[in-house]
Amino acid sequence: MSRLLGRALWSLGGFALFLVLWYAVALAGVFPPGQLPRPDEILSTLVERFRDRGLLLDVRLSVLRVLIGVAVGCALALPVGFLLAWYRPLRLMFDPLISFFRALPPIALIPLVIVYLGIGEQARLSILIYAAFFSSVVVIYEGIAATDEIYIRAARSMGASQLELFTRVVVPLAVPQVLVGVRVALGVCWATLVAAELIAAQRGLGATIQDAAGFFQIEMVYGGVVLIGLSALVMDRLLALVMKRAVRWQERVGG
Repeated sequence: MSRLLGRALWSLGGFALFLVLWYAVALAGVFPPGQLPRPDEILSTLVERFRDRGLLLDVRLSVLRVLIGVAVGCALALPVGFLLAWYRPLRLMFDPLISFFRALPPIALIPLVIVYLGIGEQARLSILIYAAFFSSVVVIYEGIAATDEIYIRAARSMGASQLELFTRVVVPLAVPQVLVGVRVALGVCWATLVAAELIAAQRGLGATIQDAAGFFQIEMVYGGVVLIGLSALVMDRLLALVMKRAVRWQERVGG
């Protein structure tokens, strides 16, 4: 308990130091008036927008889009990652192709997405699914391919079939790497959210930031950025807790 409390205090200390520096820069007049609002001004704007203009709906829509993008993208990446890791010829054949598409920024694909999928919700989700798939598939298959050979040999020496080897050795050992892939995909999807909501989105945090920027509402621009960061942080911490519980059996075996 004390260890958790200590970690929490260190984390809060980092945020506190950041806020102090923010106030110092804002009050020192380093930037022209109106370009760097104070944290309390941003908080006041967010409270007003939550109370009067349905900002909660924007948060919910963005969170839902990210969750769908991560879920579908990682669900597609999982079998592909296992196949690439299990069959070396497939990995040699498709690894360059995956690396090629992984390097393409999702925002560069928006014109093509609009041409083929229009400007509806499916277009926005496709951008997030694309980002989640290509960011997680590499993590998954490289982690599985790096499985310690000693486990494979031990299972084979005990007469395990190919199916048993895969289901009882490879899959359990791959769980931590799969969760790392999901965690990476989650971060990439949040980073891609604003680009996805460029596709004619009326609501969502990305759309809110764009609208606020168009009217030079700097407090709301910062507020949208803060909400994206906080949402991503909460989801990442929850996933980290899931990862910790999922690999606890490995720690017991290792100990």
